[in-house]
Amino acid sequence: MAGVLEILTVPRATGLPASPVSSFSISRSSGYRNAVNLPVSRGLKIRSFSYSASLSLRSKLSSRRRCRIVCEAQETAVQVLPVTDSTWQSLVLESDLPVLVEFWAPWCGPCRMIHPVIDELAKEYNGKLTCYKVNTDESPSIATKYGIRSIPTIMVFKGGEKKDAIIGAVPKSTLCTCVEKFL
Repeated sequence: MAGVLEILTVPRATGLPASPVSSFSISRSSGYRNAVNLPVSRGLKIRSFSYSASLSLRSKLSSRRRCRIVCEAQETAVQVLPVTDSTWQSLVLESDLPVLVEFWAPWCGPCRMIHPVIDELAKEYNGKLTCYKVNTDESPSIATKYGIRSIPTIMVFKGGEKKDAIIGAVPKSTLCTCVEKFL
C-alpha cells in the first residue's frame, strides 16, 4: 500500500538520536502493522491530521489514525547563515557587530563536530555577535584571500578587519574566550 511521505527539516542540534531509524520500534500493541513509536524530543509534537487519499484507498485508510510531526521551536532557533562571494562584503565586512565566520566543507569531519558549538554561540551571543559560515568548496576565493589552509577555521571580524583566527575543532570555552575579547 502506497503512503504519503512528508519531508521534515530538523536543525542539527535537536537532541534526536544519532541513528533515528534504529532507535524506532514497531508498535505491535496498537494493532497497526506499520505503526511506529517515535522517541520523545523537546520542541516536537505529534498532531493528528486528516488523510486525503484517492477514492480507492480512502475506504481502506479511513479507519486508521494519521499523524505528522510538527516542530514548535522554530522561533527560538538561531540559524548560522551561509556567506558567499557575492554577500561577503555586505554581511561580514560592513557589519556593525563583530562577526564570527566558520570556514568549513561538507566532507570535513571536524567541521561537523564544531557546527553545534557555533550554533550554541550564535544563540548565546544573539544581538552582540553575528555568526556566518563559508563553504570553502563553493567560495574558494574568500578562503584564498584569508589564507585558509586548514578547516575548520574560525575567524572573528570587527569593523571590516580580521581580528583573530582559530584553527581546528576547539572546545566551546576557547571560542568564547576569543569572542569575548571583541564584544
